[in-house]
Amino acid sequence: MSRYRGPRLRVTRKLGDLPGLSRKIIKKSYPPGEHGQNPRKPSEYAIRLEEKQKLRFNYGLNEKQLLKYVRLAKKVKGSTGEVLLQMLEMRLDNTIFRLGIAPTIPAARQLVNHRHIEINSETVSICSYQCKAGDLVSVKNKKKSKQLVAKYLSFPGLANIPSHLEMDKNTLIGKVNGLIEREWVALQLNELLVVEYYSRK
Repeated sequence: MSRYRGPRLRVTRKLGDLPGLSRKIIKKSYPPGEHGQNPRKPSEYAIRLEEKQKLRFNYGLNEKQLLKYVRLAKKVKGSTGEVLLQMLEMRLDNTIFRLGIAPTIPAARQLVNHRHIEINSETVSICSYQCKAGDLVSVKNKKKSKQLVAKYLSFPGLANIPSHLEMDKNTLIGKVNGLIEREWVALQLNELLVVEYYSRK
């Protein structure tokens, strides 16, 4: 299954606020579809599925990629749910979004794919690159890159930069100071339900 490229507001109406997917404001308070205004009580499976879909759509992953992250998180010592969120938050596209360099994760992914971003002064074009403590994320020293990011910085996606990141808006250089803490994850979800969803497969 490929990455979702359909209408984003439809997804946010169904799953709730997804800060990484879209900045558009929802005008309708009920889910999309014919039965949106008269929803039935969801089953336990439907609740777990919805939490999993929040992760998928917010971080722009397909099913195969998310399953891979879950399997990697299970191998790491500690809470599987928290480790999974840390892995997703430390992806390069998400780090750019959280630094305020891009308004959404898809916009951040485009910056990376078009080679506007450097890690430790080397161009990186892989969105899934895992940022580590001490990494310097910078915008390439080209007029086009600087103009594009300057435009994005005037309309930031999220108000606050997480405690594990710092950003110098004059030089357009961000620094990763460590792993993100759970309370700084912008997405509202229960990660344990995601782990439960995959444990039953």
